[in-house]
Amino acid sequence: MGLLDGLRSVLGIRAESDASRDANPEDLFGMSTAYLTMEADLGYDSADAGALCFAGVDSSSFRDAVENVEAILEAGSEDTGTDFRVTEDDHGYHWVVLEDSDPEDLITSLHFAADTFIEEGYGSRLLAAVFGYRNDSGPAYWIYSFRRGAYYPFAPRAGRERDSGTEFKLESVLDGELEIEPDKEYWYPLWPSTSGRHPWE
Repeated sequence: MGLLDGLRSVLGIRAESDASRDANPEDLFGMSTAYLTMEADLGYDSADAGALCFAGVDSSSFRDAVENVEAILEAGSEDTGTDFRVTEDDHGYHWVVLEDSDPEDLITSLHFAADTFIEEGYGSRLLAAVFGYRNDSGPAYWIYSFRRGAYYPFAPRAGRERDSGTEFKLESVLDGELEIEPDKEYWYPLWPSTSGRHPWE
């Protein structure tokens, strides 16, 4: 199974068949308290960036939906100052990438984007929301699977290695504060491209 097939299976096709409920962007607000715990209890600062991963559809109505997402974020940026862009990665997946030094504004903007996809009838195309963090030991991410309705930690290291010790520590500290995916088969790594720093690059 290739990387693209693995992502599609874990966050898409297989997760859809095993989904416990429809995508609910309200779950993203769980990060509003979690980022404080990450900072106070674990020494992680926000990476001032997050992203929404979605699978595209070759249709004019879907392109209109993406344009509406961009319009909502553009309007909201006047209040939040959140910068955004829509990109496509090396694996063919699409991302709404947001940057903001205020974690609350970042979370709110991600929620707006996800909610707009759902209102436009494309909630089934949402795969994951990714929240970035950093400390001296390296980056860490909380990944929310829309199909599973749960979060899981991802701590990538050089050479496409995972710091499982860090991931288990994040799980133990945030368990109860976030709805964490109990089946670790769904803790799928979202590796960046060769030249990228984040999963959406």
